[in-house]
Amino acid sequence: MSMNQSVLICDQVNPTLNEILEKNGLQITYEPEITPEQIEEKIGNFEVVIVRSRTKITKDMIEKASKCKIIARVGVGLDNIDQVAAKEKNIRVINAVEGAMNAVGELVIGLMLSLAREIPRADREVRNGNWIKKELMGTELRGKYLGIVGLGNIGKRLGRLAKALNMNIIGYDVVPIDEEFSKEVGLMKADLRTLLASSDYVSLHVPLLDSTKHLINAEKMDTMKNTSRIINTSRGGVIDEDALYEYLKDGKLGGAALDVFEVEPATSNKLASLPNFISTPHMGAQTKEAQSLAANVIAEKIIQILRGVI
Repeated sequence: MSMNQSVLICDQVNPTLNEILEKNGLQITYEPEITPEQIEEKIGNFEVVIVRSRTKITKDMIEKASKCKIIARVGVGLDNIDQVAAKEKNIRVINAVEGAMNAVGELVIGLMLSLAREIPRADREVRNGNWIKKELMGTELRGKYLGIVGLGNIGKRLGRLAKALNMNIIGYDVVPIDEEFSKEVGLMKADLRTLLASSDYVSLHVPLLDSTKHLINAEKMDTMKNTSRIINTSRGGVIDEDALYEYLKDGKLGGAALDVFEVEPATSNKLASLPNFISTPHMGAQTKEAQSLAANVIAEKIIQILRGVI
């Protein structure tokens, strides 16, 4: 590998990433607070550009990326990178879904438990001096039907975790589902409408594309039971938040937990006013283990691409 390969890191990343790349002869420019204007000005000097979710890599930036071979996302979603523009310039776009799959899967389990047992409300009430034990009649996850929309790495990890809790797993994907995984968890395959109508919990694990924008809208929510709960840790635009607000407010859905929103930071979202709603700040992959693993995965992919291995 040439010692002249240069890397621009545009967001705060696990130090392991910098260390691995430097050990393999790459020259690192680390600017975690870089602005879009500065990226556009500097991007032409680098073979590799690394981002997380904060930074958007636009068509205008890519047009100026004359030396760029790789745009790497230390995370899962790629909707902050103009992939069409990158493909036109033969720039590889990569991510590190392997790093996040367990962390996101565990968060979904936590959110389901929080909905089932009203854990956030219980905590608030006790802190406020209210002992409301008799009001908190929850339900168990055991025996409930979990519908997983999108059975990639994260969806499959969630399925395995949920199976360990004796949940019944229903799955839907637009691509063929891993048969070995299906047998392992006793997966019931279904179309999207059947999954929504049959599930006690629905967890979304799809990328944000034109075809998945508001995938879960009012029409789809109409097919769900009024006791059903929906969890989204994928991308905010996958759910129509206005429709979700109305369905939760009117008791047409049992509850919802969102880690992702159409507009972030979601510090003034009207959903937060509802008692049957739980929010977290896009923290699905925010564990020490996930960040370390993602750094290793991305570093290895970058090195292998530059060496011509993959």
